[in-house]
Order: sequence, then C-alpha cells, then structure tokens
Amino acid sequence: MKKHLITSLLYTLITAVLLGIAYPVAMTGIAQVLFPRQANGSLVYNQGHELIGSQLIGQPFSGPAYFHSRPSAAGTGYDAANSSGSNLAPTSKALIDRVNSQTEGANAPIDLVTASGSGLDPDITPGAAYFQIPRVAAARHLSEAQLQQLVSAHTTMRQFGFLGEPRVNVLSLNLALDQLGKK
Repeated sequence: MKKHLITSLLYTLITAVLLGIAYPVAMTGIAQVLFPRQANGSLVYNQGHELIGSQLIGQPFSGPAYFHSRPSAAGTGYDAANSSGSNLAPTSKALIDRVNSQTEGANAPIDLVTASGSGLDPDITPGAAYFQIPRVAAARHLSEAQLQQLVSAHTTMRQFGFLGEPRVNVLSLNLALDQLGKK
C-alpha cells in the first residue's frame, strides 16, 4: 500500500510539474518567438507610443462620427475580467427594451443591438458597418462612396474561404477613419 501511495504521489508531482509549469512555459516561449504580437494581446499603439486598444477585445465608440461596436455585456462594458453574455432569453422584456433603446433604425443589423457571447467581440458584420455609413458620412462630411471603400478594405473574409463569417474590426476601421481626417 505504501509503495502505491508513493508512486501515485510521484506521478502527481511529475504530471503537475510537466503540465502545470514546463508545458505552459514552453508554449509561452514558442508563442513569443513565433507570434510575439499576438502572444502579447495584439495591442494597437498610436504612433508607436500610446496604447489605444487591442485587436482582440472590443471597445466602445460613441458619437455619430465613428462606427459603433456591438454592445457589451461584460461588466461595465468591454471589461475582460468580466467576460460574459447577457444570458437574457429572446423573450426577455429587459433584452427587448435594451434592443429597442439601441436601435438606430427599423432594420438595424442584429449585431449592433445585441452583445456577443463573450461581451467582448471586436468585430461587426460588414452589413452592420455598411448600415452605419450614412450617419458617419454625414458627421464627417465624407462621401458614402469613400466610406464604402474603407469598409470594404477593412473587411476580413472567411478563413480558408469557409471558416467563420466575414467581419470588420471596429477599432481598425475607426483608426483608418481618423486618418482620413475630417470630423
């Protein structure tokens, strides 16, 4: 019995060290060497100095001069420490009231009025981006054709042609919008 107990404790210790320390350290090291930008959170800096945000975590944009992100259900809004969906049923009065209060128009795309499963989604559908073009164009005094080209240029298609859905990263789109100038 004592021999079995010692063997089981040794296997537990070895497994804990290998899978709890060695493997994570090795994977972190490999990621830092092969994919340093992604391993560090795909952070975006303003002219290389000031941290603006992450390509992987949504952030709120307000006002008519910017494309808006999906609403967030994570904490007080885009709080990565409180990632979660709203867990409201489709028939929930709270969800219906929130959707109605956030609707920009009668045919607003669903991703502009509902949170994603994590509450942190940085992307919207191309349809949601195109839907916002008239508002942004009017606020920035730009042509809708200019903004349509901008949205098209920032649309990421399906990976390998069949995985996922086309999407637009709102942070990248708004940064490109700011580079156009005019507010």
